[in-house]
Amino acid sequence: RMLRRVLCTVLFMGALPSLAEVSQGHISVVLLGATGDLAKKYLWQGLFQLYMDQVSSGHSFTFHGAALTALEPGQRLMFDVLKKLACPPDESPNRCAVLKDQFLKLSQYHQLKTAENYTVLNREIETLLRQEGLKEAGRIFYFSVPPFAYTEIARHINSSCRPPPGAWLRVVLEKPFGHDLESAQQLAADLTSFFREEEMYRVDHYLGKQAVAHILPFRDQNRQFLDPIWNRHHVERVEIVLKETVDAKGRTSFYEQYGVIRDVLQNHLTEALMFLTMELPANVSRAEEVLQCKLQAFQSLRGLDKNSAVLGQYQAYAGQVQEELQKAQDYISTTPTFAGVLIHSDSLRWEGVPFLLTSGKALDERVGYVRVLFKNRAYCTQSETLRDAEHSQCKAKQIVFYIGHGALNTPAVLVSRNLFRPVMPEGSWREAVGQSDLHIFGQPLSDYYMYSPVKERDAYSVLISNIYHGRKDFFITTENLLASWAFWTPLLDSISHQPLRLYPGGVENQHLLDFEMESGEVAFTLAEAVELLNPNRLTPSDYRTIQSKFRQSPLVSAWSEDLISQLASDIEKTASRTVARSGQFHLALSGGSSPVVLFQRLARHHYAFPWKHTHIWLVDERCVPLTDTESNFFSLHNHLLQSVRVPYFNVHPMPVHLNQRLCVEEDRGTDLYAKEIVALVANASFDLVLLGVGTDGHTASLFPKSENGLEGAQTVVLTESPVKPHQRMSLSLPLINKARQVFVLVLGKGKHDITILLSRVGHEPKKWPISGVSPSSGQLVWYVDYEALLG
Repeated sequence: RMLRRVLCTVLFMGALPSLAEVSQGHISVVLLGATGDLAKKYLWQGLFQLYMDQVSSGHSFTFHGAALTALEPGQRLMFDVLKKLACPPDESPNRCAVLKDQFLKLSQYHQLKTAENYTVLNREIETLLRQEGLKEAGRIFYFSVPPFAYTEIARHINSSCRPPPGAWLRVVLEKPFGHDLESAQQLAADLTSFFREEEMYRVDHYLGKQAVAHILPFRDQNRQFLDPIWNRHHVERVEIVLKETVDAKGRTSFYEQYGVIRDVLQNHLTEALMFLTMELPANVSRAEEVLQCKLQAFQSLRGLDKNSAVLGQYQAYAGQVQEELQKAQDYISTTPTFAGVLIHSDSLRWEGVPFLLTSGKALDERVGYVRVLFKNRAYCTQSETLRDAEHSQCKAKQIVFYIGHGALNTPAVLVSRNLFRPVMPEGSWREAVGQSDLHIFGQPLSDYYMYSPVKERDAYSVLISNIYHGRKDFFITTENLLASWAFWTPLLDSISHQPLRLYPGGVENQHLLDFEMESGEVAFTLAEAVELLNPNRLTPSDYRTIQSKFRQSPLVSAWSEDLISQLASDIEKTASRTVARSGQFHLALSGGSSPVVLFQRLARHHYAFPWKHTHIWLVDERCVPLTDTESNFFSLHNHLLQSVRVPYFNVHPMPVHLNQRLCVEEDRGTDLYAKEIVALVANASFDLVLLGVGTDGHTASLFPKSENGLEGAQTVVLTESPVKPHQRMSLSLPLINKARQVFVLVLGKGKHDITILLSRVGHEPKKWPISGVSPSSGQLVWYVDYEALLG
């Protein structure tokens, strides 16, 4: 019997204490895509390493390679790979030869193409175990196949290839896990219809990199040193970097769909970011506690927009795409091969600290690292040459998790000697003596305590071992995955047609890709030598004159970015003049998506704004708790209020949530808000009201045919929206028209039709509530971007 012969051979070598101990459980490993590139490069070697490590664990194994290829050619391809498997240098040649021979005998190839093929595989596993008299411990299915095949394979495994009750199932999934939030949600829904969450192991191989995997343990073991300094008061910046010298040649079909952000930043670098920013759980080994802390860290991240990133593409990429994908000579790719992204967390610990995530292909070196640079408040009077690194407070202070390659060419943890001597686990990390002439981030290695792994391990070997042990904390859960996509998708949408900086590749890039931070945004340091016109951004035609009036009121029009800049400046000027005149400024702001970019602009660029003397009011609110993401106040808080210094008592959310219920008329929330306005706003006349326009002509939460708010004496009203959430609270049209100034912001092609309609109709608020906005003694100004105005 094959299994018994293999076990007896290993036992004879002294690797196992007893055959009975082995037979306590058998594990079947099925590698789907067994002849593909990933399997050839990493997965078979990782499975062989698992076998070498666990041959004396008490489990027996069989390894089933599977692919769509027919039996004979597939078998030949697979065994060509297996014959090239290698043992670690510290393994004795005799033991290596025996283990390799046994591994090959325990491995077999299957064609898995149809439902029947899966049924046959299941029958073979059951027959083998029955013949050997072994109990089944569990099955591992490793999906090294494209994601479009996941659902069908999952269906087959679930219907005909699950292990019996009492044995576990572990399904290993390789990225990409979707293309954006929507596709990730769909794929997750498909998979959860076949597998339970605890059965799925989504691989991010960066979590198997030894330096990355050690970030959380390092923080945990060095709490005594890090607790006082791991925060915004002491950390100047954090850099998370993965640079590659190779380009995308041969992979353009994948790269055109995904690009560098989806390929590297959304997953690998984001996971490292979470390990740095999350609050430490009480037990860093408990997967559930780690997950909850990561999800909280995601919630604290500030939203990204196109100004949060700089993008590039190496010059040869377009030609490679044309050649490999048979595209026309004039085909222009908008896929970035380089990205630098600035991220901020609004948590109390990290507020104001810039996190820079950078990755690209065809760069000057291959290197990966996570670098935490600390602020330096010291001034050293004595010459630096007279001080040693350990006692010089003027030298840079940093902690570096060196992922690999680069100058060190090994995973490492480096801590500046003028910080602290770190606690490191002796069995797995050892203090290293570096080359004296080597410099890392401008400092000689002698300035650092440096530690490297006792035994370097390939990332996939680490992860496959964790799958075997059922350690879920090294893998991406569904919640974690969707939180990451929810964070990155808005940026991906906003940059889909953004111009890319072309770079030659390698050392010739020089300073072309250098970028700098300013006011919460990033931009390339060097201006382009030639600015190419964006073909997607058409300028207004000479034959379509833009009027300076709209509905008999002043009109300001520009591209959206310039328009928002102008509007923010005009609001600041109005605020400053009003405060100079009366001592305070009452500003009423609308909800919806259009003002978000304005809020961000005000938060990041207008430091002279008189926030201390400004009262913030809501024009309208949805009848949901203020902590709900649908709430207008929630959006206002996230994008503006938490970033500026408005006195607490100057913020006036609408009272939609009273007596533990929402917008109930008897609670008289509208009366409360009306009284507050009368008490604080002179003559109930706001200094400035900002409005938007819906595609149906509504403004604030005053909708066509609204029963309340279009006329009458009521100043704050409850209304009904045609879309969810239906219930709203809104300022009335008469109250809005008492304002000293009203600015109306209209953005995007989606508003073109209503803009044209409004240019032709008169005062008909019952049909189009926005047409009833006409300040009785104030000024109305329209801010309409070119897309809304001209289509």
